[in-house]
Formats: sequence, C-alpha cells, structure tokens
Amino acid sequence: MPGTVRVAIVGAGPAGLYALEHLLEVRGQNVEVDLFERLPTPWGLVRAGVAPDHPEKKLVIDRQFDFFLRHPRVRFIGNVNIGRDIAPAELNRWYDAVIYASGANGDTRMGIPGEALRGCWSAREFVAFYNGHPDYRDLQFDLSGTRAVVVGNGNVALDVARILTMPVAQLEGTDIADHALTALRRSSIREVVILGRRGALQAAFHNPELEEIEHLEGVDVTVAGENLSDLTDEAIAGIDWDTARKVKTLRRLVARTPHESHRRIVLRFLTSPVALLGEDKVEHVVLAHNHLERDEAGLQWARPGREDAPLSAGMVLRAIGYRGTPFPGLPFDESRGVIRHIDGRVVDEQGVLPGVYVTGWIKRGCRGIIGSNKRCARETVDSLLEDLQAGRLPPHGLDRAAVMAAIGHRKPDLVSRAGWQAIDRVEREAGRVQQRPRVKLTDTAAMLTHAAGV
Repeated sequence: MPGTVRVAIVGAGPAGLYALEHLLEVRGQNVEVDLFERLPTPWGLVRAGVAPDHPEKKLVIDRQFDFFLRHPRVRFIGNVNIGRDIAPAELNRWYDAVIYASGANGDTRMGIPGEALRGCWSAREFVAFYNGHPDYRDLQFDLSGTRAVVVGNGNVALDVARILTMPVAQLEGTDIADHALTALRRSSIREVVILGRRGALQAAFHNPELEEIEHLEGVDVTVAGENLSDLTDEAIAGIDWDTARKVKTLRRLVARTPHESHRRIVLRFLTSPVALLGEDKVEHVVLAHNHLERDEAGLQWARPGREDAPLSAGMVLRAIGYRGTPFPGLPFDESRGVIRHIDGRVVDEQGVLPGVYVTGWIKRGCRGIIGSNKRCARETVDSLLEDLQAGRLPPHGLDRAAVMAAIGHRKPDLVSRAGWQAIDRVEREAGRVQQRPRVKLTDTAAMLTHAAGV
C-alpha cells in the first residue's frame, strides 16, 4: 500500500478549498491535508467578498466547503500566519508538498494626481469593511457627501454602488457587519457615479448584476457618456449573447422615468478620471471623455480626449482590479502580481522548487469568478500528482502529531475546526435573535475567546 502523502495548503479561501477537494478525490493514495489560514475563520472571499445581499451564494458554497473540512484526513489550522509564525522553508521540511492559495490583498492604482488624498479608497477595502473582515473593521469612510464616484465598472463596482444606495432596511436582514450598518444609516450619499473608460459594449459587469441595480427600490439608474441610441438591434446583431443582453438592459434603464426623490446610480461610459482635487480630502474629480481606437491587432483602446468640468464628490472608490502581493520567501512577478510558476509549480531563477505549488488569484492573476478556482486548482493538483508519481517530491520530516506540536508550541491560540465551529455557532445564534443569517464577529480577540472555549 502506498505511504501517506502529507500536503499543506496555505489559504482557506475558494482556491485552497478547491485544491483540497481535488486532493481528497485522489484514488489509491492516502493524502493528509493541513489547511492553514491567517484568520481564525475560513472561506476567504466567500465570507469577506461576496455581497451581504447575496446569501444564496454564500449558503451553497459554505455547505460545500464545510463538507471537505469535516473529512478525517483534513485539519483546519487557523490564526496562523505563514511567513511570520512559520517560515515557508519549515513547511517544505514538514510536508511532502505545499500549495499556496493566498489570494490577493492588494489593488491596482489609478496613477493620477490627487490619488493619495483622504477619501480615495480601493473598493477592496470598502467591501472588506462592510463584510466584517477584522483587518478593516476600524476604517473610517466619510459618507457625509452627497456623491460618490466608483472608478471601474465590473461586478465589484456594481456591488459597492448597490450597497451605498439600497435601502438600509433591506440590509438589516443580511450578514453585513454591524459597524457598516451604523455608517450606512448616517450616510448622506444620494448619487453614485460609476466610470467606465470604454463603452457599453466593453463594460466589465455581467447582466445579472446589472439587472439587480435595475430593480433597486427607490433608486434610479441612468446612463451617460455614450449615446445608446446608436446601439440598435442591427448594430448589436453580430455581438455575443451576453453583451447583447446587457445592451437591452441598459436600454430599459434609459427609457425609465426618473424620480426626483430617488437616489441615483449613473453608469458613465467612455470616461476616465485624470485627477482628484481637494485641500486635504477629495472634493472633485477631473474627468476626460474618451474615444475608442483599434490597434494593429484589432484591439480597442480608450484614448482620452477633452476634459469635462470637475465633478464634485466626497468619496472615490477604485474598482479597477485586485492585485496579488509578494509572499515571504517565494519568487514574485511584480509586473503580473503573481507568484512565479509553470503549470502551478513554483519556479525561481534556478528552476522548479520541488514540492512547492500555487493556485488561485496569486497564481493566475485576479480574474474570474469563485468557480474559476476549481479548474485552476485542478491544474495545480495534477502537477503535484505527476511529480508524486515521478518521485520528485521531497519526503516529509514530521508526522501529523509532531507538526501540530511544533505549531502549538509557537501558536497556542491557533484555531482548530472545533474552534471555528464555536465561532460559527455564536454568530448564527446572534443572527437568529435578530432574524439574520449571522451577526459576524469582527474582532479577532473576541473570535479567539470563543474558539478557546472548546
């Protein structure tokens, strides 16, 4: 019978959990997996990224991932920071293979004057704030102005616009963080302008997300910067079905009669910010109207043209992409924001690092939906299994008990699966009292107190 193969996965978000799923599917080989997570809680962006008014997405994924976490050959080891509490080189000695699924905790910058002004944030920070990520719970967003500007028009941009404009009463029944509810109750924002540097045909959002804002109670949605009357049925006859659906939804939005008392979301196409103005905080956004040009390869690029009058705004959110950041001890491609790899095998200047792998956004860049991680993880696990069969994996030096003893000596407050379940119970019980899915604990110390009770 083959010996036991011991694998560490660093990161308990979707990328790491799909890798876990594929490892558990391996036949004829006993695979033990330790799942490391920096926070006391698993699920990554499912917990801290999916919008609170999308509970159905969280429920399905939560049940699926929890099934893997209950497997007898799997251990959840939370509140352990690989790179600080444990060095990557130590993991290499302890395990046959290590898979890094650390995600992306940075964001793309606009690179324009005034970007450092107070009131300019990344959408990633705002999303983590309202979803109760403990690292972002104390951020202070100034919602006293009447207008916010979101740069970028992907699904994240539509999410934050929806959260800023929808009735707070509808959010009170979700798992949104309590501190975010308090901030939104005091909000004076009446209009959110979403800037897209290209036209409606190139918009990054998907139609279901667009239809969501179409049906927001007490919110008008308007379109600016592009004449949609040019996008006739004949003009869009040759485009793909998804884009055609978006155009038809935009037409319905344009045809609606606005209400003076409503809040408003403005989808402004062919527009880029070129500067932010203000004394010590954002007060205005200087905008340029773009036109599209095709290069020799036939790709369309947005070229800035005339500048419009500055648009007043009290808050600017960058929603132009998450970005991976360097991981201690691993080779990093600064230009792409990923760990260097070939088919999931981590490589440095000398070649492949035996037994070290990568998956998820830190492998392929920040694109795709949650389900995109499944295929990505499959490629990585296939590379690992190929190396195993070829005898290229270095043998591990510690068994399960010895690893846990070594970690527990350094991190006596590590969180096991039982500890996570205790946190989960507390949140769900508080949610039942308030008729919500859960009331999230957002303070790490409070989480550890409940986890220590088991």
